[in-house]
Amino acid sequence: MTDRFPPLRLRIALLAYGLAWWFMLPVVIIYLRVRARKDADYGAHLAERFGLVRARLRNPVWVHAVSLGEMRSATPLIRALLAQGECVLTTHFTPAGRREAVREFATEIAAGRVQVAWVPFDMGLAYAAFLRRFAPKYGLVMEIEIWPRMIMAARARGVPLFMCNAQYPQKSFDKDMAGWGLRAALTGGFAGGFVKSALQAERFVAAGLRNIHVTGEMRFDQPIPQAQLEAAARLRDRLVAGRPAFTLTSVVEGEDAVYIDMIRRVPDAFFVYVPRAPERFDAVAAMLEGAGLRFARRSEVLDAALGARDLPQIDVLLGDSMGEMYFYLALCDRAIVGGGFVTKGAHNIIEPLALRKPVIVGPHIWTIAYPAQEAIAAGVCHHVMTEAELLEAVQAPMVVTDDQIAGFYADHAGAVDRTLAALPRALAGLPAPVGAVEASGGDI
Repeated sequence: MTDRFPPLRLRIALLAYGLAWWFMLPVVIIYLRVRARKDADYGAHLAERFGLVRARLRNPVWVHAVSLGEMRSATPLIRALLAQGECVLTTHFTPAGRREAVREFATEIAAGRVQVAWVPFDMGLAYAAFLRRFAPKYGLVMEIEIWPRMIMAARARGVPLFMCNAQYPQKSFDKDMAGWGLRAALTGGFAGGFVKSALQAERFVAAGLRNIHVTGEMRFDQPIPQAQLEAAARLRDRLVAGRPAFTLTSVVEGEDAVYIDMIRRVPDAFFVYVPRAPERFDAVAAMLEGAGLRFARRSEVLDAALGARDLPQIDVLLGDSMGEMYFYLALCDRAIVGGGFVTKGAHNIIEPLALRKPVIVGPHIWTIAYPAQEAIAAGVCHHVMTEAELLEAVQAPMVVTDDQIAGFYADHAGAVDRTLAALPRALAGLPAPVGAVEASGGDI
């Protein structure tokens, strides 16, 4: 941080941004109401979106995990913070993230050590109310969530706000550094960052962030729900019936045709098909039916506890549920991670590797450059560039051993411990002098 923050161009942009929020607020509220028709939680606790939260904690550690994936990566860190005697406030934008926090920390919520709330709308008044109520010790924003009013309000209130488990994908970095570079300029408002790799640290330094600590990827430390693995073990033989088995994870809109065509060309295999967004479940079911595939929806053939109701002879199980990815992955021999066949980029490869499942990804992996590039180099991730290569990777999978994956995983675990070790240094280092680089301990 510098005395010249924010620069004049950013002040002008923030003024326009604030006005835009007031004009767009009715649209945002309508959006939440519309989403609430499919998921009622979107419409619940609306006052919290304005920072009007009944604070049951004072001076907590604030962890912002926008959605399900971020919440899962934050879970081991939150557990470690609680073990140190801290109390923790978690905030979310999506119901999936909020429900995961409520489920995972139900005991701690009841004991008054964890509180869960919606993140406020990105408006100065909302954050002023929110921060006044809780007065967090410091904030940890998971991944790369850059919200101008969140950053500026925390800075004004004297709440150190850190990026955590952060990465700066090359495509985003190049775009942000062009033109006015406003998004990049906003990073200078953070008190520091805990980032995934040295390469990510270099990009954040170029964008103006200081007090950076290289801590690795927390998803390598996230807990694995054993009940889901046990359920998969009970059902696998009945579902898979000795065939090669593949789980397609986090499939996004725009790539279904690629994967469904691939499934049709591999008639002697079993597939689990998991769309990334719950609002796509019905549409994907219609596509599978239209393709003439023998499929069943998880919601129709398995009960809430993942016990079988009546398992028909199928080639595809449609994973129309949230929070059960480890169950779906435990059914397969290897995983095909979605998102790679659209330009928005591929999703998390760490969950399948945690279960010793080799991974196949499509051409667009800029969103997961770390750890995908390292996994490809280690031979545990197959990077296919075309639909033909995808088909070949399924029909004749490359050989990957459990020892290969175990070794890769061991090399990259431990981010939670490194983050906990770096936190005192990060807090003690405020404000960081411009251009300071601490060579020891992987900090910048």
